[in-house]
Order: sequence, then structure tokens, then C-alpha cells
Amino acid sequence: MNLALIEAARSGDEEAFASIARSSADRLFAVAHRILRDVGRAEDAVQQTLVTAWRELPTLRDIERFEAWLHRILVHACYAEAKRASRWTANVVALPVDGPATGDTTRDVDTRDALDRGFRRLPPEQRAAFVLHHYLGWSVAEIAESLGVPPETVRSRLRYATSTLRAALEADARTIGFTSLERMA
Repeated sequence: MNLALIEAARSGDEEAFASIARSSADRLFAVAHRILRDVGRAEDAVQQTLVTAWRELPTLRDIERFEAWLHRILVHACYAEAKRASRWTANVVALPVDGPATGDTTRDVDTRDALDRGFRRLPPEQRAAFVLHHYLGWSVAEIAESLGVPPETVRSRLRYATSTLRAALEADARTIGFTSLERMA
């Protein structure tokens, strides 16, 4: 990220912040979508992140930590969106009219669906740690610093997220295997 651009935005330059927002929006959306598993909520979280970042940017002490600071705001916006979503939501997925350019095998769809079901079972805090670690490739120390929690908490969240996902996949595999055996009988 261009430090001069961040400094200009911190001084109140709206065009500089607009440039930062344009260059960051796709990455922020990708992280938010992986945490929230919902396009609309991810868009809302990104928008809230950018509004908060603009409002709080003058208080940022170390502009070299801008990226981590921005992701911390994003994760907290995702927590707020997840909390709003937990009240009640319909689980309807709109399918695109045009399918993918390449064929998708049934096994790939089953695996992706099982992973998605398992990921939805995770609390937002575990999702955030998992996405920051496995999608962005951040170290435990970087995640801890960004989220403002101890490294042990991040390790715990990663461990629980991994075991929950593993258990969900194993349970789905047992259910699918059992269903296949019932059909054969």
C-alpha cells in the first residue's frame, strides 16, 4: 500500500481515500465473504469497514500497519453482521443463470457443499481466524496483533475450527455412506 496515499487520506484527502478504498475493496470482500458466507452481508461488512476506516483514519498512529488495522476493522464488522444474521435468516442461495465455464463434477460439488455446511457451524471468531490464517496466509502472531487477542486465543480458535470442520466432514461422509448402504438393502 502506498504510504503517501495513506498519509494524504489521513490528512482528509477524500480522493486519496477513494483510491485506497478502490484498491482494497476486492480483497476485503473476499475475506468478508469467506467469514460470513453470504454475499449481501459481506458487502455490508465491507461498506461498514470503509466508513469506519474513513472516520477513524486520523487516529491511526502507525501508517505502516494500515493493512492490519483495516483487516481488524473488517473482522469486527463481520462479527457485527454475523450477530445480526444469527437472529433469523432464510437459507436460500440464488444460483447464477449461466453455469461455470468448465464442468463441475458431483464429487467437487459434494465436497464444497460439505465444507460450506461445516464452515457455517463455526462461530464468527473461529471463521475469522481460519480465513486470515488459511486464506490470507497470516501467521498466528499477525492474526493476534490484528484482532487484538493473545496468540494462544488464535491458536485455540484455529484448533477448534479445524476439529469442527473435520468432524462435520466425517459426519457427512458417514451419513452419505449409510444412505448408500440403505439403498442397496
